[in-house]
Amino acid sequence: MSGFTFSSTGTTCDGVDPAAIAAAEGTPLYVYSAALIVARYRALDAALGAHPHRVHYALKANSTLGLVRLLRSAGSAADANSGGEIAVALRAGVHPRDIVFTGVGKTVAELEYAVSIGVGAINAESGGELDRIDRIATARGVRVRVALRINPGVEADSHPGIVTGGPGHKFGVPIEEAGAVCRAAAGRKGLDLVGVHAHVGSQLTTLDAVAATASTITRFAQELRADGVALEHVDLGGGLGISYDGNPALAVTDYARTLVDAVAPTGLTLLVEPGRWIVGPAGVLVAAVVDVKPQRNGRYFVVLDAGMSELMRPALYGAKHRLERLTVRSGSDVTCDVVGPICETTDVIRLGQSMPLPEVGDLLLVRDAGAYGSAMASNYNRRALPPEVLVEGGAWRVIRRRQTVDDLLACES
Repeated sequence: MSGFTFSSTGTTCDGVDPAAIAAAEGTPLYVYSAALIVARYRALDAALGAHPHRVHYALKANSTLGLVRLLRSAGSAADANSGGEIAVALRAGVHPRDIVFTGVGKTVAELEYAVSIGVGAINAESGGELDRIDRIATARGVRVRVALRINPGVEADSHPGIVTGGPGHKFGVPIEEAGAVCRAAAGRKGLDLVGVHAHVGSQLTTLDAVAATASTITRFAQELRADGVALEHVDLGGGLGISYDGNPALAVTDYARTLVDAVAPTGLTLLVEPGRWIVGPAGVLVAAVVDVKPQRNGRYFVVLDAGMSELMRPALYGAKHRLERLTVRSGSDVTCDVVGPICETTDVIRLGQSMPLPEVGDLLLVRDAGAYGSAMASNYNRRALPPEVLVEGGAWRVIRRRQTVDDLLACES
C-alpha cells in the first residue's frame, strides 16, 4: 500500500517529506496519507467479498472533516457516537440513511436529531432507550429504524479500558435479556427493528472474540427471525487491531472471512464499523525537541512540544508508539524517556527509547497516530490544537488549521 516510508535515508509520506511540512506549518502537527486511508478502506471492503455488506467508518477514531469527506468519496458509510459526529458526517456529504447512530448515553436531544433526519439505524443501548425513541417517533407520526446493541458476554483480549462486551461492561443489553427486549420493540408502533448489533472491544489482535461474538449474535438473529421478527442486518461493530510494535497483526482477510462465514447462512446484510484499522497507520504526529535533560540514572529526558494533549493513548492506556527521527544524528545510542510538555508525570510519549541523543530543535515522528490522536486531543494547559495536513497526489494541504488564542476563548466572556 501507499503511505509512509521509513528508512535510514529519510522518511516520506507518499513522496512528501514530513519535515518540509513541519517547516511550513510548525510543530506539533498531524500528517495523513490520503492514499493509504483509501487503500485500507478498499482492502476491508474487498475482503468482505460478495456477501451483502456495508462499511460504516467509525468517526470516533478520527472525525476530522477532511478525512470523513475522503472516506465518503471512497464509498464509506458512517458510524456516529454523538450528535456532533452525525453533524460532521452530514457535512462531509454522507447521506442520513448511510449513518448508524451508536453510543451508550444518547440524550433525548440527540435522539430527536437522529429521528428528524432519518438515520439508517439507531443502535439502541437499552429497553429504556427504545422507549424514548418510540415516544419521539410516535409524536412525529413516523417509524424509526432501530437495532438493539447486545452484550454477548464475550471478554475480548485487549486493554481493559477498551473492551466492551463482557459482564459488568456498560454497553448494550445482556444477551439473556435481549430476546424479550427485541420482541417488545418489534411490537411498538414507532419502531422498525431492523437489526441486532454487537461490539466487544477495540484493538482486537486475535480471532477468538471476533468469532465468538459473530457466532453468538448471528444465532440470536436467527432465533428472532424464527419468531417472526423481520430483521435486515447484523451489525458486528469494529475493533480490528493494528500493529503498533511492528509485529504481524491480524490479517484483514481472516477477520472478514470470520464475520462473513458467520453471517452468510442468515442471508442478512453484514454491517461493520471499522475506525482504527483504516486511519491508524495512515497518520503520524510530528513534534520538535524543546529540551534535553540528563537524569541521575544515566538516562535522558527528551521533552517534546507534543504530549498527552496531542496523543492521549500513552498516558491513558500505557500505549507504546514507535518513534522515528526526522533529524538524523550520529553517535552512540543512549536511553531516552521521550515526554511531553504537560504538567503531569503521566505525560509521556515513549519511555526507554534507545537512540543517539537529540538536540533542541530536532524533529521526531510518532507513528500510527491517525486514530485517537486528534480525536482525543485537548486544550489542557490552554494548548492550541495542532494543524492537520493531508498528503494527496504528491502534494499536501491543511485540512484543519492550528487553533489560535482567539479560537480558544471564543466561547468565553
